[in-house]
Amino acid sequence: MAKFELGTGVIEPDDVHDERAEDDLASDTTSLMSSILQYRHENGRTYHAYKDGSYVLPNDPAETERLDLQHNLLMMTFGGKLHLAPLEKKLRRVLDAGCGTGIWAVDFAEEHPDTQVVGIDLSPCQPVFIPHNVTFYVDDLEDEWTFSQPFDFIFTRFMTGSIKDWPKYFKQCYDNLAPGGTLEVQDILYPMTADDDSFPPESPLRRWSELLAEAFAAIGRPMNSALKYKQQLTDAGFTDLVEFKAKWPQNGWPRDPKYKQIGHWAYENGNAALEALSLAVLTRSKDGGGLGWKVEEVHALLTGVRKDLKNLRIHAYWPMYAIHAKKPAN
Repeated sequence: MAKFELGTGVIEPDDVHDERAEDDLASDTTSLMSSILQYRHENGRTYHAYKDGSYVLPNDPAETERLDLQHNLLMMTFGGKLHLAPLEKKLRRVLDAGCGTGIWAVDFAEEHPDTQVVGIDLSPCQPVFIPHNVTFYVDDLEDEWTFSQPFDFIFTRFMTGSIKDWPKYFKQCYDNLAPGGTLEVQDILYPMTADDDSFPPESPLRRWSELLAEAFAAIGRPMNSALKYKQQLTDAGFTDLVEFKAKWPQNGWPRDPKYKQIGHWAYENGNAALEALSLAVLTRSKDGGGLGWKVEEVHALLTGVRKDLKNLRIHAYWPMYAIHAKKPAN
């Protein structure tokens, strides 16, 4: 195969100023932005256009509002902390991988005004007015990473169901961390479960949970990916792994005041997430990465699921998981 390399000498500017070339460049940029913003409309929701189908949850205002609520729920779960990993006081660069609405990146940047925070997501749903030390990019984390400088901290959360090749993802995180840098992952330990017999197999909520597992596995983005994170991080070369586990009760069924409060928030988050999680993977054709259901069938199922979510006699919860690890310093 022929190999072509660019020269290393000084690149001279063209003496001829062609305004049409500038117009073409502007046109190309406008076309790219237009394609990114040309969202997919489906079943009353909108989905990202860039790498269409890589992420099957919507990006409309209802979903971005839920993601911000979920951010606060995670803060409540982990004692008001943006991260669980102990970090050096001085951080040069931080990556929020799969930044969503950008709320974590903005909060972190405000806590660390001397740190450059980069947020990457498939959808441009981040705010316009942001701290001076935050930059957001639309990109696909499953492509090859081409960052020019390493990061001191990489943070990623709730990416289960989004990444196909987790070993590759963790290897790219490792390669793009500075020596001694830290990676933290926060996610859900799928599936939903209970510690007693109050969550019957025939309940709509359990059936829905199992259907989601089937649907996401069918598109190669399994919902139970967090079960393998520890081993995959070890295989990628990370050391000093520390795990955390917590529970999100499905509603306010717990007696403990802290868990009751978390349950109330988790109910709002879960109820708002039902359509977001279900519509695309259940209604798209099997060739298009779905189970081929009719939208009416999905709504009928979700009617029963909503009743179960409110049922205080069902003591179900979402297992939550976090792990942080370090790249060796040498």
